[in-house]
Amino acid sequence: MCGINGILHLQSQKKVDERLLIKMRDSLEHRGPDDKGLFIDNNIGFGHRRLSILDVSSAGHQPYLSNDGRYVMTYNGEIYNYKEFYPELKSNGFDIETTSDTEVLMKLFELHGLKMLHRLNGMFAFAIWDKLEKKLLVARDRMGVKPLYYSFYNETFYFASEQKALFTAGVPLKMAQEGLEEYIFNRFVAGENTLYQNVKKVLPGHIMTLHEGGKVTTEKWWDLKKEIQNQPKIKNPVEWFRETFDDSIKMRMVSDVPVGVLLSGGLDSSSVLASLHHQNYKDIQTFNIGFKEKEHNESHLAKMMAEKFDYGFHTMQLEDQNLYDQLLSATYFQDEPIMHLSEPHLLALSKMAKPSVKVLLSGEGADELMGGYVRYKALKYPSLLNSIATIGALDLFNKQPRYDKLTRYAQISKKSELVIFNGSNIYPKDIAEVYGINAIPKNEYRKQIYKEAKSLYPDNLRRQALYFDQHTYLCSLLDRNDRCTMGASIECREPFLDPRLVVGLGSLDDKWLFAGKKWKFILKKAMQERLPNEILKFKKVGLSAPWGDYITKSNAFKEELESFSKSELFQMPYFEHINIQKLILNLQKGDNLMTPYIMPLFMMHIWMKSYAAKF
Repeated sequence: MCGINGILHLQSQKKVDERLLIKMRDSLEHRGPDDKGLFIDNNIGFGHRRLSILDVSSAGHQPYLSNDGRYVMTYNGEIYNYKEFYPELKSNGFDIETTSDTEVLMKLFELHGLKMLHRLNGMFAFAIWDKLEKKLLVARDRMGVKPLYYSFYNETFYFASEQKALFTAGVPLKMAQEGLEEYIFNRFVAGENTLYQNVKKVLPGHIMTLHEGGKVTTEKWWDLKKEIQNQPKIKNPVEWFRETFDDSIKMRMVSDVPVGVLLSGGLDSSSVLASLHHQNYKDIQTFNIGFKEKEHNESHLAKMMAEKFDYGFHTMQLEDQNLYDQLLSATYFQDEPIMHLSEPHLLALSKMAKPSVKVLLSGEGADELMGGYVRYKALKYPSLLNSIATIGALDLFNKQPRYDKLTRYAQISKKSELVIFNGSNIYPKDIAEVYGINAIPKNEYRKQIYKEAKSLYPDNLRRQALYFDQHTYLCSLLDRNDRCTMGASIECREPFLDPRLVVGLGSLDDKWLFAGKKWKFILKKAMQERLPNEILKFKKVGLSAPWGDYITKSNAFKEELESFSKSELFQMPYFEHINIQKLILNLQKGDNLMTPYIMPLFMMHIWMKSYAAKF
């Protein structure tokens, strides 16, 4: 697990500046404090920062050269099934000299080219330079667990694991208007675009090739819709799920360093723990974030689970000055205004885990694969939403945040927009009324994914929303997990995102997901012998935090709130109609319905002040 970066000058006579490449690389030091490497050959240069997990010896050093010297690679990630390829490589005349997955990845590429990608079970982002054909390949894993950003600037191609390395190289930090609109309406920028002009992401499951003449081609090497359509019928879904999930956990325990678990106490992370216990893994350490507010707290359940399986339990709470400090750090590591609002907590938790472990398992992905969010329930009977919108107009629901949100959501009439805005906290009509912003973002990528979802699951809004979130919302969660854990030099692994589970679950009938009161039916059924009722039946909390109280009642935030009320953000043409003083005053008076309107603006203010100013 690592930080990677590179520079390719499209004018082949221009040489790569070693100092600039090193500066880029070392801005990613937190991603790889154990080792560092460089490769420069005239107009191409790679940098690498290493967090050693598999083969911690110097044999895993990167950038990595093929034995014949033709290829050089810089790679971030883990190939969990790398040892499976040993017999094939040996029978094709390759010697295996290390116990590192980097060597296997390179040798598989030499043998099969990019066709080998389909056989990898892992998370990865890598770049390979072919010295003979003078071409650069960059590729990313199926679900986008590992990040990869790039920019074409001044006839040069820059790439890196995080945007900050691009800005360090001199790519200008400029906000993109479309990115800003998506941030406000949809909470994050989906697809290949980012919040920044001239900075893009390589899409999950895609390969980009830069040829010598400057020609760029992009190819989708993994297509979830096609995979689901080609999935053979699963005969016994519960048995299949349990066996595949256990195997996924077993694969993700491949490590030469200690592995721990991010344990919220909810169903997903408890299922990870139960599988480890079932497979007789000993001495596992678990890490939990607690809240003093009862409605946000699952600590007691996490502790119960750790004790039940005789695993170590570590918990913490984050508040006041410590929360404020972690917010600034998390914003730096995230490179964009934080939007899940749990980033500071996850970063603090990773820092607490660091002395004990180097790898953390997470329950991420279960909700998007099996229908775990309450917000999906609104899509069960879309016709009912019209009635709710009518009742909502009578102000019967208004005092409770959850009902208030539902009545606002119910005012969306188009089915496509019910899916596209399902993950938002505020909706187009709210934004028009409160912010004075009327133009909805173009959302081209979101519309394309919705179209795919609709053709795969016609007349099934819930399944469309799951497929949609797997390509959008989940990517933002994976980005959050990567940045917060790597900010503490820890690798995060997500067992629910094994490709066999992602595709298989996508092919099952609705009843396996949406039966029962709280859905995720197949997971509960598969785990019912392993988990106590308190976990199976507990009301979902998720990693949510009472930010309205934090920013109005905590001393650490008082000065910041004052600065926010006068922020230069509100001089920007896009935000000039917002009466921020009025919103803050209402929040201070105890109106928590203001929180979803204030937090995206507050986090953008923090980002402008603490991050954008740095570059």
